[in-house]
Amino acid sequence: MPRCQPAVCSAATGAVTLPRASAAQRRAVELLLGRRAGAGASLSVSLGEVDRVLRTSGVAPEGLHEAVVRLRGPVRDLAGESAAHAAAWRQAFARLDALVAGRPELSGWRSWLETTGLVRRLAPTPDEARPLLDHLTAALDRLPSPGVPLSRLASETCGDAHALDEGRPLATFALSAARALGGRPYASEGGADARRAAWAAVGVHLDDLSSLVLCLGLPGDDRTPTGRMLKAATAAGEPCVLTLRQLRRHETPLSAGLVRICENPVVVAAAADELGPSCPPLVCTGGRPSAAVWRLLELLACGGAAFAYHGDFDWGGVAIASAVHERLRFLPWRFDASSYEAVPSSAPLTGRACATPWDPELAHAMTRRAVRVEEELVLPDLLTDLAAHA
Repeated sequence: MPRCQPAVCSAATGAVTLPRASAAQRRAVELLLGRRAGAGASLSVSLGEVDRVLRTSGVAPEGLHEAVVRLRGPVRDLAGESAAHAAAWRQAFARLDALVAGRPELSGWRSWLETTGLVRRLAPTPDEARPLLDHLTAALDRLPSPGVPLSRLASETCGDAHALDEGRPLATFALSAARALGGRPYASEGGADARRAAWAAVGVHLDDLSSLVLCLGLPGDDRTPTGRMLKAATAAGEPCVLTLRQLRRHETPLSAGLVRICENPVVVAAAADELGPSCPPLVCTGGRPSAAVWRLLELLACGGAAFAYHGDFDWGGVAIASAVHERLRFLPWRFDASSYEAVPSSAPLTGRACATPWDPELAHAMTRRAVRVEEELVLPDLLTDLAAHA
């Protein structure tokens, strides 16, 4: 029988239709069924009729199914296979989806994960994906988790201290989720600094030495190594950089009275130049706070410190300030609506608006005026304030 062209097939009890049957195909059907194949461009053959002919002729006593198996091999249930495959993928995502159901801040990320096909690219089968997604779920259930090393998070949630190391598929999934929890774009910006910042936003640090905090004028003490470092730096009027390792080993509160917080290192550098040893306590977040920043602020808060905050008047700066305010309930330091309105600027404000709970009118003013004011533009005013409290 000549090879058929692609056909349109209904159910097993229906018919097979060749849309454009050739003369040879018509002749083959006529020989098989013992009758004329009919006229017209298309040719339809009853599967029931073929089954009867095959049985009665003895060519295939069990009918059409036997003939197909003998000619082409076992008949696959494509619809059943597709359903089973889809069910296996649903099962692979089951634990993660249960977690996301209770974490609405991850819902957009979960949709992005599905839309991009990231999981299926890095783990092509449900059997490969399921253990990765289960470990991912366990890790996300711990986030945010201030002060935890990445290796410890990986060890405790995945049973492998290197499971979240850069380049691992699980690390790719987890980093995108950490970015989502930190209010960042889900896709990685690339680079070690971006990766470190994304993890820091959920309290995770890559190691004890790469997480740093810059400060100036903190009193320190004579009882501890970190206290002596702070005291010596303050006496010299020099900024001090502390590692998370040092701050984690410092177990006693730090006393400093009112601590002013800024966003950019230029403020600390200018204060050291202008005020030196007389500069009052000043801590720099360096953008989004690292684990070391949070640890230092925690030690200061435990010591009874009060906080005043200033940052960039843009939506990124507001998001940073909101994170600090949520933990510390600071007083605004020239970081309110009236201060914003008083600074000339024509730089366009971009990004997504954020609430300003320390001064709700600030968010309205920024939305209305739509310009950004970087911290450097008000540096003279900040130095005047610091000098007044020297």
